Amino acid sequence: MPTGMPPVNRLIPGLVEGIDRPSVADAGGGADTRAEFSELFANLVNSVNELQTESAEAQRSLMAGEPIELHEVMIKGEEAGLAMDLLLEIRGRIVEGYKEIMRMPM
Repeated sequence: MPTGMPPVNRLIPGLVEGIDRPSVADAGGGADTRAEFSELFANLVNSVNELQTESAEAQRSLMAGEPIELHEVMIKGEEAGLAMDLLLEIRGRIVEGYKEIMRMPM
């Protein structure tokens, strides 16, 4: 991984740890799976919020004349933008999946 790139786990906390877990089909589903998903999604939203806050703070520092490099501000802005795009894409896929399930005949 190139230097300066955030680890995937920073954008989606808990994702890397969850890769070695058994799949939903193996686990039998249930409340535990729902709790893990909701926790993963909540962590994703929180990490996107953190990245947005860091980006805003870096922009504020630059405008205030504090010693911060322009490229650092740009990198933080891009990280925050990519994280938001990822969050919106995941949300869209979840909504699509929910609508598809609701269209299924009973």
